Amino acid sequence: MYLSQLNVRNFRQFGDGDGDAALDLTLERGLTALVGRNDSGKSAVIDAIRYALLTRDQDFIRVQPEDFHLDRTGKQAADIFIRCKLSGLDDDEKGAFAEYLSYEGTDVSLLVNWIAKRLNESPGVRRWIDVSVRSGIDGAGPPLEASVRELLSSAYLRPLRDAEREMSPGRGSRLSQILANVHEIGQGDTFSETALPADAAAVSRLSLLGLSDYLRYSVKKHKGVGSAEEAINTQYLSSLSLTGDSLKGKIDITEGGTDKTRLRQILERLELGLLEASTGNVRGRYGLGSNNLLYMACELLLLGREPDGLPLLLIEEPEAHLHPQRQLRLMEFLAQAAAGKVKDTNRRVQVILSTHSPNLASKIPLQNIVLLEGGRAFPLIRGQTRLETGDYRFLERFLDVTKANLFFAHGVIVVEGDAEAILLPVLARLLGTDLTEHGVSIVNVGGKGLRRFSSIFQRREDTAPKLSIPVACVADMDVMPDCAPPILGLVTGDDDEKWKSSRRRWKALRDFGGAGKTQEQALNEWRARLQRNDGQSVKTFVANHWTLEYDLAFCGLAEEVYVAAALATNDDPLNEEKKQRADVEAAARTAFKEMETAAKGDRAALCTRVYQLFHSGGASKAIAAQYLAESLAKAGESTTCDTATFAGKLPRYIVDAIAHVKRPAPAPAPPAPAAGNGNA
Repeated sequence: MYLSQLNVRNFRQFGDGDGDAALDLTLERGLTALVGRNDSGKSAVIDAIRYALLTRDQDFIRVQPEDFHLDRTGKQAADIFIRCKLSGLDDDEKGAFAEYLSYEGTDVSLLVNWIAKRLNESPGVRRWIDVSVRSGIDGAGPPLEASVRELLSSAYLRPLRDAEREMSPGRGSRLSQILANVHEIGQGDTFSETALPADAAAVSRLSLLGLSDYLRYSVKKHKGVGSAEEAINTQYLSSLSLTGDSLKGKIDITEGGTDKTRLRQILERLELGLLEASTGNVRGRYGLGSNNLLYMACELLLLGREPDGLPLLLIEEPEAHLHPQRQLRLMEFLAQAAAGKVKDTNRRVQVILSTHSPNLASKIPLQNIVLLEGGRAFPLIRGQTRLETGDYRFLERFLDVTKANLFFAHGVIVVEGDAEAILLPVLARLLGTDLTEHGVSIVNVGGKGLRRFSSIFQRREDTAPKLSIPVACVADMDVMPDCAPPILGLVTGDDDEKWKSSRRRWKALRDFGGAGKTQEQALNEWRARLQRNDGQSVKTFVANHWTLEYDLAFCGLAEEVYVAAALATNDDPLNEEKKQRADVEAAARTAFKEMETAAKGDRAALCTRVYQLFHSGGASKAIAAQYLAESLAKAGESTTCDTATFAGKLPRYIVDAIAHVKRPAPAPAPPAPAAGNGNA
C-alpha cells in the first residue's frame, strides 16, 4: 500500500482550482522529492498529508486560521478539502479496510477525505471549526475510526528537528514508541525466583520484563540495599510512627501496572546514543548531523519491519545539519529503503521529502522530483515534460550540484561555457539588473544539452498548466564572417579546396544563401533551428554573429576584449609577479590601436583579429572573461557610467536574455478604502 494521489483544495497556497491553482499530485512508489523556492508550497504538501493521515509521533495537529486559503481578492476560504488515495493494497490490507474501500473499474483503493469547515471567524471560540475524516469517493463512505487512522499514520521528521531530544529517555519518548513496535522486543523467557538463571547464557535468553524482574530480585538481595531498608524501618520510621500505624518502607525499582505498562516504562528509560565504531566506546557528545542520521535510521527500522500499516516516511529538509558528503550518503540509503533493498526489512518504504539542497537534488533521479511553483505541483516524471527517455539518461550523468540550483530559481539562464557564466552576472549588473537579487541562476552546460536542460521546464501538453519560471538559453550562432577562415589559417584563400570539404566543422557567411534563398533567409533558418524547441517559458537567444567574444568585440567592446585576452595569455607570469598588469594592458592597447589602423574600418576583420587570440593565441576564454568582468565592473563604478550607453555596446541577444529572466516590478498596492464607508 502506498500514497498514490494527493488532492488539496483551499489549503494555504493552494486554491479551489476555479481560477486559483489547486494541488493535484500523482505520486509513485518509492522516493519523491519536493523542490522549489521558498514559499512555493513544499511544507504545505507535507502538512496536508499529515493532517489527513496523522503521524506516529502522537503530535497533536491543530488547524490554524492561516491554513484556510486566501484568494487574490483577500477573501478567505470557508473550508479545506484534502484527499489521499492509497493504492496497491495487498489481500491482507483489503481485508483490514474492507468497509472503507472504493472501487473504480478494476481499481481498488482507499480514499481518505479530510474536510475542515469554519464555523466561526474567531479561533478563540470553543468550536470554531468542524473536522471530518471519511472514506469513499467524494467523502460519501463511512467515517474512518481512530484505530483505522492509526494504521495509516506516517512517520514524520520535522524541519529543524532536535534528534538528540527525540532519542532521549522520558515519558512518551519517540524511541520508546519505535521500540514498542519492534516484534522482537516482547520475546524471551520469563523470570522466576524459584528457577534462577544458571549462567550468562540463561540471562541473555530473558525477555526485557524478565531482565527487569531479575534486576529487581538482585537489587532486593543486595547487601547495601537491604541494610539501608532495615535502617529506615527500625531506626527512623518506627520512631516517627504512632501507635497502631503499620508503616514500613521498601526500596524497589519503580514499575507497576500490567506487563504492557511495565514494558513501556522500561522502554522510556532507554536512550539511543552513538559509539566510536573503531573502539566501541562512547565518544561523548555528538553533533546534530550524526544524531539526525541516528534518528532517521530508527524511524526506518520501524517502517521497514512492522507487519502492517502504511510504510510512509515524511521528511522536511533531510539535509539539516549534514555536510554534503553525508547528504549524498543519506540519499543513497533512502533510495535503497524506498526500493526495499535494506537488509532484514520486510517491505519497501515510501519516502516523501522536501529539500532546499542542490546537493541532494543532483543525487535524486529527475523522474522522482516534483517541482513546486506558483501554487502548483509539476512532476518531472516521464510523459509530463518535453524530455525524452534519452534526455533523462543524459541528465542523470550531467545534472550535478552546480546545475541543480535551477530547481530553486526565480529565473534560469542556460549558457554553453564558462565565459558566459562569468560575464553575464557582471553585464546584467551594469544593465541595472542584479541576477542574485532577482533570484536568477546561471546554469553552465559546457556546450552540452542546452535544449535538454531547458526542457525540464516545459510540460508535454500545451494545454496543461505551465511553469512560469522564465528560462533563457544563450547560444552561439557559430557562423564566421567570410574574412575569418583566411585570417585564422583555416584556408589559404578563396579558391582553397577546404571551402568545399564536407569534413570541415566550421561555417562562414558564404555557406548561406543560394537555391532560391537570400543569405538573410538562410541565416534566419539556421537561427530558427537553434530555437526550434522554444515554447512556454523557454526562449533561446542566439548570438548575432559568431561567438560571445566576437560579438562583444563587434558591438562595441573590441578593445576591452582584446586587452582581457592579452591578460589571459599572460596569466601565469602575472600571478607569479614576473610581469606587471599595467605593462601588459598598455602593450595590448598599443597593439590594438595598430590593428585598428590596419583594418581600415573593416569591423569584421578587426574583430576576427581580436578573436584570433582565443583561436590560436593561447588565450583561455574563461580566464579572459574573468579579466574582462573585473575591468567592466571597475568601469561601472564610475558615476559617468550610463546604463543605456552601455547597453548599446552589448550584443542585443545578451540584453534580451537578461530582460527575459528579470522579475517584473511588484504591482502597486491597491488604495486603502476611504474612511467611514462601512467596509470592514
